Amino acid sequence: MAKRVLVVEDNELNLKLFCDLLRAHDFAVEPVRDGRDAVACAKAFEPDLVVMDIQLPHVSGFELIGQMKRDPRLRAIPIMAVTAYAGRDDEDRIRAAGANAYVSKPISVMRFIDEVRALLPDAGGERLA
Repeated sequence: MAKRVLVVEDNELNLKLFCDLLRAHDFAVEPVRDGRDAVACAKAFEPDLVVMDIQLPHVSGFELIGQMKRDPRLRAIPIMAVTAYAGRDDEDRIRAAGANAYVSKPISVMRFIDEVRALLPDAGGERLA
């Protein structure tokens, strides 16, 4: 059975890229364009992983991470932050907020899939070089 990934991204091109990449690697994907819908979608979709932009309109990725980590139904789901924030302090701040992994934009396709697989070790497939 395919691992389920919820993708929270407001930029249509990035959302399409992330979803297409994940589907090409046999993941079941649920896109979310508005962060305000992310928690409800996560509860309905029951993902194995959440891939989330940090810079979202209406609600920040930091707020969403906090909401998910406080929810008993969602707290165990790993979160991979994907963001244009690129400094070392930014990564530390994102991880301190509760994200399990961090990938900076523009993404490296190989690193993106590697990080997803690292968070879902039983998802199958070989790690990319």
